[in-house]
Amino acid sequence: MTQTAVPAIEGWFTTGTDGHGPALLGQRCGACATVHFPRVTGGCRNPACTGEELTEVELGRHGTVWSYTDAQYQPPAPYVPASDPYEPFAIAAVEVPEGIVVLGQLAHGWTVADVQVGSEVELVVETAYVEEGPDGEVARLMWKWKPVAELGSEADPTNDGELTR
Repeated sequence: MTQTAVPAIEGWFTTGTDGHGPALLGQRCGACATVHFPRVTGGCRNPACTGEELTEVELGRHGTVWSYTDAQYQPPAPYVPASDPYEPFAIAAVEVPEGIVVLGQLAHGWTVADVQVGSEVELVVETAYVEEGPDGEVARLMWKWKPVAELGSEADPTNDGELTR
């Protein structure tokens, strides 16, 4: 059996396999420059704008935690748990450079104890869950937020500034 990896939601993000790192895919209105995520059809969502021309844009890979919480209880369908039994995970609302706030889970192994309002995070892509496909297992990928620095500690200088856990 082979395993393939594909986005859990097509067209919302890139996986970074192009060598440029992952990116969320949004849209910018040609009339008012409002940025949207996720992408929409039918024109600008800004109520003060009647623009209909939307251009795809990659959103910034780094952002600032605007709010956060943890999911102690399993969300209802269509959520697919990554494990059985269910393991709680942290969620962050992150303001990206384009000025919008995007929700996402924190990367595997990171909890609400690892972030605070104002913490810097970066976009990563991880397996959300694995399902059986006609040609083997299919890993469904999802964007997540990884803290850039642990609270109260320094990055490991022997690891190009990356934190180790």
